[in-house]
Amino acid sequence: MSDKKEFFTSRWGMILSVIGIAVGTGNIWRFSRIVAQNGGGSFLIPWVIFLLIWSVPLIIAEFAIGKFTRHGNVGAFAKLGGEKFAWMGAFVGFVSTAIMFYYSVVTGWCIKYLTTAVQGTLVTTQDHVGLWQSFTGGYEPILFHFVSMALGAFIVYRGVVAGIERTNRILIPSLVVILIILALRAVTLPGAWEGISYLFTPSLETLLDYKVWLAALTQNAWDTGAGWGLILTYACYARKKEDIALNAALTGFGNNSVSLLAGITIFSTVFALSPGEGIRELISGQGSTNTGLAFIYLPQLFNKLPGGTLVQGFFSAIFFLGLTFAAITSLISMIALAVKVFVDMGVRRNRALALVSILGFLFGIPSALSMAFFENQDWVWGIGLMISGGFISFAIIKFGADKFRREAVNGEGSDIKVGKIYNIVITWLVPAQVFVLIGWWFYLAITSFDKEGWWNPLNTYSVGTCLMQWGAIMLMFLLMNRWMVRRTFAKAEA
Repeated sequence: MSDKKEFFTSRWGMILSVIGIAVGTGNIWRFSRIVAQNGGGSFLIPWVIFLLIWSVPLIIAEFAIGKFTRHGNVGAFAKLGGEKFAWMGAFVGFVSTAIMFYYSVVTGWCIKYLTTAVQGTLVTTQDHVGLWQSFTGGYEPILFHFVSMALGAFIVYRGVVAGIERTNRILIPSLVVILIILALRAVTLPGAWEGISYLFTPSLETLLDYKVWLAALTQNAWDTGAGWGLILTYACYARKKEDIALNAALTGFGNNSVSLLAGITIFSTVFALSPGEGIRELISGQGSTNTGLAFIYLPQLFNKLPGGTLVQGFFSAIFFLGLTFAAITSLISMIALAVKVFVDMGVRRNRALALVSILGFLFGIPSALSMAFFENQDWVWGIGLMISGGFISFAIIKFGADKFRREAVNGEGSDIKVGKIYNIVITWLVPAQVFVLIGWWFYLAITSFDKEGWWNPLNTYSVGTCLMQWGAIMLMFLLMNRWMVRRTFAKAEA
């Protein structure tokens, strides 16, 4: 990977790469659990609404910031909100990097189960709970975490065009084909249409439940890549004549289409093969990332497919192949973000990539060894994404929402012009959603997850652990603010 400035070669290549950011493992199995927990079809209505008033506005913002400033998170925030707010950009970048530490572990799980499925072991296994516990209870996750980090680093090493763009050109269409194959098989199972009906039939009573709306906002915030700073990083390599509004719409709706396709597959399979027990398991899940559905329960369902072990093995293998593809495309964007920040501060690309890869592996080891640590990090930095979205909104407000819309969003290359309604959404609606969502999650922590020790910073799902970790990182970047700005703009002027 050279220091030479690169750009995506086409809109198609860039859109697929950005969709690769958004489409991750959560689209395939987290989405279905959230839908099941929130009334099926009733969930989809607020889910689409929040796509329009949270995800797409923030995706537009990230596209525009990256293309307008040509800087990673630190430099972009310094240019947009003022140099004294560069620490906010660093925090946004760190949140995604902290997620990278344990997301690489998840990618390793996917690779492990893909190899198990290809070997045929997954089909012949009777005790899937035992298989999962045996794997996660040992040291093997460290090996697969290393493999996933090494693979992601290699792709980023190849560069924007030969690595990131080419990989997403292959993996994203392949993932869609895999999901279509799985969906076609799932909907032809006896009883599958009951699952599809559940997925798409709304209930007025459920629709009036405020918890369904909060869950819809949560899902949008977590699975579209909006507010992560990842799209901002890729947008630094956008061509001048990229239409920001069109790209954002394609990204948001493309991501949610993948979620729907995965939902059709999973609901059809669950209702067809295990109609009573299956829906209860789908609703309950296990852990904050619902590992039970993906790695314990779904393999059991595939083992019930008619056609014998050959057919069962084939569909198990392509499911975990799709899950692996989704994980890899998201992981490489997280690695690329961290590398871009270091490069902006004058570190050569190869050195920056080596540093990010080594730190990513080392800081991911605790999550590979301990599910409790893994779930804590997912809790802390998952909610931290809300703060990231709020910080992006704040930077735009400081710059001037209308000025940002006219100069950055509707600038060169934008055939579709974004209207003044965008000013209201980014200035008022996005911050309001941040406060509501963080307040909701803290309420859950205090009343449900950790009633007795919600204040304790050492408890997995406590308010205290979030405040302690966020506070430590913010304080560190506040102290480093002037140094980061000096390094970033010294590089730019050189």
